Amino acid sequence: MNYFSSNFKLGILGGGQLGKMLLSDTRKFDIQTYVLDPSDEAPCKIACNKFFQGDLMDFQTVYDFGKQVDVLTFEIELVNLDALEKLENEGLKIYPSPKTLKLIQNKGIQKEFYIQNNIPTSKFEKYSNLVNLKTAIVNQQSTIKLPFVWKCTEFGYDGNGVKIIRSLEDVENLPNVECIAEEMVEFKNELAVIVCRSPSGEIKTYPVVEMEFHPEANQVEYVICPARIDDKVALKAREIALDVSEKFNHVGLLAVEMFQTYDDEILVNEVAPRPHNSGHYSIEASYTSQFENHLRAILDLPLGNTASKVAGIMVNLVGEEGFSGDVIYEKIEKIISWNGVTPHIYGKKQTRPFRKMGHVTIVNEDINEARRIAEDVKNTIRVIS
Repeated sequence: MNYFSSNFKLGILGGGQLGKMLLSDTRKFDIQTYVLDPSDEAPCKIACNKFFQGDLMDFQTVYDFGKQVDVLTFEIELVNLDALEKLENEGLKIYPSPKTLKLIQNKGIQKEFYIQNNIPTSKFEKYSNLVNLKTAIVNQQSTIKLPFVWKCTEFGYDGNGVKIIRSLEDVENLPNVECIAEEMVEFKNELAVIVCRSPSGEIKTYPVVEMEFHPEANQVEYVICPARIDDKVALKAREIALDVSEKFNHVGLLAVEMFQTYDDEILVNEVAPRPHNSGHYSIEASYTSQFENHLRAILDLPLGNTASKVAGIMVNLVGEEGFSGDVIYEKIEKIISWNGVTPHIYGKKQTRPFRKMGHVTIVNEDINEARRIAEDVKNTIRVIS
C-alpha cells in the first residue's frame, strides 16, 4: 500500500500530547491523518488533516469515525471497545487490536493475564467494590497486608486512581468502584521498556529506562536513559518485556513498567499499549523516536533503530500547586539557552496542579551531567498561571 503523499488515511483516537507528537512524524512522511477527541482545544487539532470533536466512549461516534479511515490507532486506552470490535470484524486494521486492548484496559484483567501467562508480577486481590474491600480488611480475610496499593481497575491514569493504603481510614474516601489491592513491593528501581512490534512479527525493544517519581503526586519526574543498572538486570528486563509483548500479541508500541527488587528480581507493574511518557526522551536521544516507530509498526514498515545516540533525560513539566488558569511557562527562555535542552510544550491552554503541560529533554554524552542539568531545569522553569 502507498501510505505516502496518497489518499491513505490514518485515524487516531485521542487528540492529546501523544497524538500531537505522533503527528509530527506523520507530517514528516506526508500521511493524511484524522483525529477524534472530546475537546475542541485538543493539542492535536492544529496538526492533523481533519479534526472531529466527539466522545471516545460513545459507540456510534467511534464507529462512524473508524469508517472514514484505512488504519486506526489510539493514544489513550479509554475508548469504546464494542465499536472497535465491530470495525475490526468488518475488516478495518486496528493496531493495537481490540483483543489486546481488552486485556489491558481493565487493570484487574491485566493482572490476571500476568498470572495466567507466568509473567512475574506482585501479589494482588480483586474486589467488585469498596464495601467488599473494607469487609476483607476489617475481618482480616485478605492475604494482602497493610500497607498496600489500591488501584481502581478502570479510568485511572497518571497517578489518578492509585493510592497507598496504610490504615482503614485511608480507605474511607476512595470511590466505590471495582478495584485491586496490590502487595507493596520493596523495590530498588522503577524501570520501563518500550517494545515495538509490527503485524509481520518484527520486534525490537528500546533500552531500559529508569523512572524517578514525585513522592506526593505519584507522577514520573525524571526518565533516565539508559537506566543506571547492571547489564544482567537490563537484559532480564528486556527479555521479560519481549515475553509480555508476544503474549499480548500487540502491534505498535507497548510500554512495560516494572519494579527491580532488592534481590534483582523484575516484576511487571503495568503496561500501556501506545507511545508512553517513558519514551519521550527518544525524540532527541534515539536514532528512531518511539513515535516514528509506532507509525512504522502499525503500517507494517521496517522498524527503525531503537538504540540511543546519546544519554537522554526527560523532565515532566506539570502545573505548579496553587495555580489554575491560563498557562504561563516562567523562565522558559533561560532553560532554552542551555546546551542540549529541548522543551516540548503540549498546547494545553489551561494549567492546574500536577496537570502534564509539557516535558523537557536533556541530552549529554555524560549521563551524570545530564541528570545535573535536569535538576537545574526542574528548579528553574515553572508552569504557573
